[in-house]
Amino acid sequence: MNNLVDKARHLPLHPARQTISISPVRLPVPGRSTPLELRITTPADGGKRPVILLSHGMGPSLYIASKDGYGPLAHFLAEQGFLVIQPTHASSRVGGLPANSPGAPLFWRERVLEMKLVLDGLDTIEAEVPLLSGRLDHDRIAAVGHSMGGQTVGMLLGARLSDPRDPDAQDVDLSDKRIRAGVLLAAPGLGGDSLSEFARENYSALNPDFSHMTTPTLVVAGDADENPHLNVRGYAWHTDPFVHGPGAEALLLLRGGKHGLGGIAGYDAKETDDEDPDRLAATLRMTAAWLRTALGEDADAWNAACRALAEQAPELGSVERR
Repeated sequence: MNNLVDKARHLPLHPARQTISISPVRLPVPGRSTPLELRITTPADGGKRPVILLSHGMGPSLYIASKDGYGPLAHFLAEQGFLVIQPTHASSRVGGLPANSPGAPLFWRERVLEMKLVLDGLDTIEAEVPLLSGRLDHDRIAAVGHSMGGQTVGMLLGARLSDPRDPDAQDVDLSDKRIRAGVLLAAPGLGGDSLSEFARENYSALNPDFSHMTTPTLVVAGDADENPHLNVRGYAWHTDPFVHGPGAEALLLLRGGKHGLGGIAGYDAKETDDEDPDRLAATLRMTAAWLRTALGEDADAWNAACRALAEQAPELGSVERR
């Protein structure tokens, strides 16, 4: 029950399950003295659950960019039947690596490797957290990422990267076939001339190649997400994964949406530049519907959600499909 949601009520929604959150769960990281800390949010009832790896962004808050952020998204997906795993990436202020570490400030390669470490450690997680024993469906795994987390997930889905300032980062392939589907939320677009002068000087790793991104993907962007400090093309920059990625099957464009997509990173948070309960609900419900279909939970969930958006809530956004 949410009295703040209006138009998005028309979008399909499963009855919310009770959920539990387990934190911290720690995985050792080869070559690092500190472990990778995770939060796992899951329906409280038993049975195997599709697994969602959720990669956080690099926003201005101290804690949201960690396993302790993105509550609206993580909790919603768990209520809808998914088991959500949130790592605290190396780029995190509260739990990441020191800012003078190799790879700072984006830690783009480390972030992808951390997600792979989670995939490698699923058996370890089940063994060390008895409550999760037998609950993780290793054959139905998706990855979801917001902002810089979107680039992280994009690389797992097949996108490659070339950093003109790093001779070891040319056409890097870090894809992982264990991931069956993905969602890119306000992810960075192309590099080169699309970047602002500031981004070219400070974030040269924002230079993806989506032509190898063949894993089924939903791209989500807001039509008011300008990001002038990073790019010179406005919101269209965030649609690049759909335009150039052969696996990107759909683009959800949210009307009035900025980088926060209504508030996925946190409730009442400074991260959210477009706080809007209806937009947030639309982002969450459409994302869940895509994942439900992509992971074999409900073959018609995505089609039903698209019909409802077009026919009953077009003010919230639109879907372009291949």
